[in-house]
Amino acid sequence: MPVDGRVDVREALGKLAVRLAGEGARVSEAQRLTGGASAETWAFTVEAPSGRQELILRRRTAPTDPETSRSTSLAAEAALIRAVAARGAPAPPFVHLCDERDGLGEAHVTRRVAGETLGRRINTDPKFDAVRPLLARQCGEVLAQIHATPPPAAANLKFADAAIELDRYEEVYRASGAERPVLELAFRHLRAHLPEPRAPVMLHGDFRNGNLMISPETGLAAVLDWELSHIGDPAEDMGWLCTNSWRFSRPDRPVGGFGEYADLLAGYEAAGGEPVPLERVRFWQTLGSLKWGVMCLTMYMSWATGGSASVERPMIGRRVSETEIDLINILEAGL
Repeated sequence: MPVDGRVDVREALGKLAVRLAGEGARVSEAQRLTGGASAETWAFTVEAPSGRQELILRRRTAPTDPETSRSTSLAAEAALIRAVAARGAPAPPFVHLCDERDGLGEAHVTRRVAGETLGRRINTDPKFDAVRPLLARQCGEVLAQIHATPPPAAANLKFADAAIELDRYEEVYRASGAERPVLELAFRHLRAHLPEPRAPVMLHGDFRNGNLMISPETGLAAVLDWELSHIGDPAEDMGWLCTNSWRFSRPDRPVGGFGEYADLLAGYEAAGGEPVPLERVRFWQTLGSLKWGVMCLTMYMSWATGGSASVERPMIGRRVSETEIDLINILEAGL
């Protein structure tokens, strides 16, 4: 099974096909889609006498520290997907949680959902013109379903409110040794405007254009990438969706680059969510720009100090200046 100290995923998928679909099953297609720092995603097709299945494998490629990592385990992610799906939220249909017999390490399998995840295409391609006006309200409705889902005990989700998030990212920023006046001002401003606590809920944690599967016929078809789920303020998911970095060519449309605040909030309330004031969403949107700015900064620093040779790190690192422009515009307009 090992190939250069790693798992031969294609070989393992061939064996998994038999476990999933019985004798005679085989993998006809297998393609690696993405590879992050600790996980990778594969699309594969199983052909069997019982029929054809188009599936997605997510597997961990590097260990995570449960005490310090913000990422959930893939077993926890599986529990989350099943929990929100039972509540009616559009999540990829869950198929299988891998174990030692599969030889894939920490991994799970879901059914493939048809649609598009590339934010720029969703926001500009004419084939999405018919559904684009529906997306902000659909996002509000789906967030209400997610936030109403009782956190599954198996996920062991952590809690983080605005103060905790500010502390966490300021610690990372100070450790970098950087001195960026706009980021300094944003930290100070956000601390002076911390919202009053409200009842925490289960959050997706990375709810944004790019992690949403969009169908050109029906709109929001599935919410992907549940590894950053946690417990916190419901406005956090909304504010992250509205952060300018995820608007992809359409900064004039605050919700994901495809919609308006009013539709997002109306959809949330209509689906049973407790009303969320726009100013609370705007606070988390501002914090979202600051967080992404710190992330970009640390990616650049990891390359500049020789910690990473990846060309992606400095390329993303350059985007810290974009977040500084966003923060200046937000602060000048007022929260």
